[in-house]
Amino acid sequence: MPTAKVETQIGSRPMILETGKLAEQAGGAVTVRYGDTLVLATATASKAPREGIDFFPLTVDFEERLYAAGKIPGSFPRREGRPSEYGILTGRLVDRPLRPLFPKGFRNDVQVIVTPLSADQENDPDVLAINAASAALTISEIPFDGPVGAVRVGLIDGKFVANPTISELEESDLDMVIAGTYDAILMVEGGAKQVPEERMIGALEFAQPLIRASIDIQKRLAGMAGKPKIQFPVFGVDESKAERIRAYITERVKQAVRNSDKPAREEATEQVRLAAIGVLASEGSDITPAEVTKVFEDSLKDAVRTAIIEEGIRPDGRKLDQIREISCEVGVLPRAHGSAIFKRGQTQVLSIVTLGPSGDEQIIDTLEPVDSKRYMHHYNFPPYSVGETRPLRGPGRREIGHGALAERALLPVIPTKEEFPYTIRVVSEVLSSNGSTSMASTCGSTLALMDAAVPIKAPIGGIAMGLVMSQGRYAILSDIQGIEDALGDMDFKVTGSRTGVTAMQMDIKIKDLTIEIMRKALDQARQARLFILDKMEAALSRPRGELSMYAPRIETLKVHPDRIREIIGPGGKMIRQIQTESGTEIEVEDDGTVRIAGVKPEGREKAKQLINALTKEVEVGEVFTGKVTRIMGLGAFVEIAPGKEGLVKPSELSSEGRPRRIEDVVNIGDEVKVKVVEVDRQGRVNLSIRAVSEPDGDGYAQRQQEEERDRPPRRDFARSGPGERRGPPFRGGPRR
Repeated sequence: MPTAKVETQIGSRPMILETGKLAEQAGGAVTVRYGDTLVLATATASKAPREGIDFFPLTVDFEERLYAAGKIPGSFPRREGRPSEYGILTGRLVDRPLRPLFPKGFRNDVQVIVTPLSADQENDPDVLAINAASAALTISEIPFDGPVGAVRVGLIDGKFVANPTISELEESDLDMVIAGTYDAILMVEGGAKQVPEERMIGALEFAQPLIRASIDIQKRLAGMAGKPKIQFPVFGVDESKAERIRAYITERVKQAVRNSDKPAREEATEQVRLAAIGVLASEGSDITPAEVTKVFEDSLKDAVRTAIIEEGIRPDGRKLDQIREISCEVGVLPRAHGSAIFKRGQTQVLSIVTLGPSGDEQIIDTLEPVDSKRYMHHYNFPPYSVGETRPLRGPGRREIGHGALAERALLPVIPTKEEFPYTIRVVSEVLSSNGSTSMASTCGSTLALMDAAVPIKAPIGGIAMGLVMSQGRYAILSDIQGIEDALGDMDFKVTGSRTGVTAMQMDIKIKDLTIEIMRKALDQARQARLFILDKMEAALSRPRGELSMYAPRIETLKVHPDRIREIIGPGGKMIRQIQTESGTEIEVEDDGTVRIAGVKPEGREKAKQLINALTKEVEVGEVFTGKVTRIMGLGAFVEIAPGKEGLVKPSELSSEGRPRRIEDVVNIGDEVKVKVVEVDRQGRVNLSIRAVSEPDGDGYAQRQQEEERDRPPRRDFARSGPGERRGPPFRGGPRR
């Protein structure tokens, strides 16, 4: 493989593409460097098509390697295992703009693997991964109608920024990844802080010349090191057979597909297919069941698309911009901290909110510099939601992707930790699915958060838009259902408040999407979103004023940072003891912030008292109830706070005077009421039982003077004279 290297300026840094140096046996291998972030992408295809399938077998994997960021994995085996959520989302991000550009009928297995080799934790590998994967496919022998260019767009101080760094994104109102060909947008993925639609269109326009620059450099690389594209067989049905099949099924499909009820529509269309197989693919016929099924699927697609374009009629009879019937219900689960059901047509999602202390934050072990996350959204799609059966194997790529989209949609309105010191987990359970479950999850989660009294900044609604384009004509669809997603040309999800957009995700199957179509789709999405928000706010217009009785309350204390060690104790012993005694969870931060979380108010109050006793300065005159922990000749030691003791001298044990034995008055384990009578310069605390019970018990100083006067004189071992030693006589053996 010849070595080639090209470079161009994207934003504030050069982007460098190189091939021929690494992975020489792959079909195509390209490294892309931006700053000190370097990714390797390889593209390899099988030698022959896969038999017995009717889809294109493309696999895209993002293989996260923590050595790239100088990290050792935190798992027990200390090596990477199952892909992280970040790795799965990045793999999906790479897959989506590539998939539409492979030729129809191509059945060879294609595998794209992207491996970050160096990550400077300032330049995210995800955008580089798209460009690298596209370049690897472009220089390989694999048929690919690319290249694809990709760029990240930020909005900082009102100005668009190309490929902002991770630290710059903290100040950005926009984080959008845009991928496309030379003339059209193929994929959009990103979040925004309630940015108006017009600014989102401005970001797309800003991205186009940057995408073209990335495409140009890939073409230069292909010109230097590209391979000839292979020829491949195209699978299809002989036209004479297809005509006979269409003659039987076309009108039947048109009638069967027009039904607002998804199960009934699917049953009717399936009966058409089975009937056609029975009539046309009977024994002795030259038509096979597979050929009938292929023509049937094409006819179904044509019937749906033609009705939409030519008649403005959708399968369920709605107008192009009409939203399905919506119902909302909040507080549906008695013990949950917050819950809501959002139903739109035959799509129904139950969202549940759980609140916890900071210790419940998710630990992140990825290439990202972020090490924890306090707001999480998880999405589940059980098979019964579409009337199917399949083994449950945990969340797949789709579930993780949909959950991440809903999480991104709501993140801009989630209160800060200072405003609401809770970890927040939302789970969306899809109970019934007929399209746009991720947007229903967004709407349901907004209601559940407000039901949980989370003070979100604004309600967020979501809508999925579709597109059907044919021979220069197109129709934009609001609130697409499953069949319109499967047979249409676009799935464009938009979430936001009344003010602006918070998240966008667009996948498209065609190469003709223009900025103008995007502008119209965004405007239609805004109208739909406002309609949905009206319905949501009719159920619950603002966050509730009080947390659920089953949610933990968090109370915050502030102590001097020097006192933190007293709360923690040696090896964490003290904080564990306080948590056990009070039934709470306690978190301590370096600045002296202490958070006490617990459901029961008496537990939280006890924890506060224990912490206050540990950290406050003991003052003369304060009264405590403590436990006798030790008895010595000096007196009895009483624990007045966890880990803090004071001494009760024999003369302060009783108003009846100094006892012959201390045990005659108190024993270890006794609870006694004591008063602080002195704190000496070394911080030692002297206590008195006598001063609590006697009105004149405060004469501590006088009693100390009397005790000192009555004490026998000390022996003075000092000797005078030159060279003579001071101190008691030496009674040991001979020194050695």
